[in-house]
Amino acid sequence: MLEIERKFMIASDAWKDLADAGTPIRQGYLSLGEPTVRVRLKGTKAYLTIKATKSPGVRHEFEYQIPVGEAETMLSTLILRPPIEKIRYCVPFAGHIWEIDIFEGANKGLQIAEVELQSRDERVDLPYWIGPEVSDDPRFFNAYLTHRPFAGWGVDYATLLKRV
Repeated sequence: MLEIERKFMIASDAWKDLADAGTPIRQGYLSLGEPTVRVRLKGTKAYLTIKATKSPGVRHEFEYQIPVGEAETMLSTLILRPPIEKIRYCVPFAGHIWEIDIFEGANKGLQIAEVELQSRDERVDLPYWIGPEVSDDPRFFNAYLTHRPFAGWGVDYATLLKRV
């Protein structure tokens, strides 16, 4: 399966009025190379995911549901530290579902919006609450945030939003 997505910073909290209740996510990486291998607890389900770059903005993605107990064991014993902790909200806007990640833990303060597309050149109407695009900036990849958490960037979100 192919994953085609665009990522953006969030410029305002206006999305909150449109969002669902949110789902807690805790994930960690077993491998940060190419491909990356991730284990994730998302709400009451668990997944093992393998991703590899195909071309800019397009990745192969293979995701498998696994037993929650196995995911919890992997998260407590096998992953690279720190884990990625976030709350994911889904927001419908102009025919797309936007996923809003509000990070916690070592990445607290970071806010990212993602939208998945059918093709790299698919037209997307950007919501009024969206900020700068960071799709091609590796600092905003979850795998990067594992070894360079936002807390260590030395900048707050509002300042970063103005610089990107």
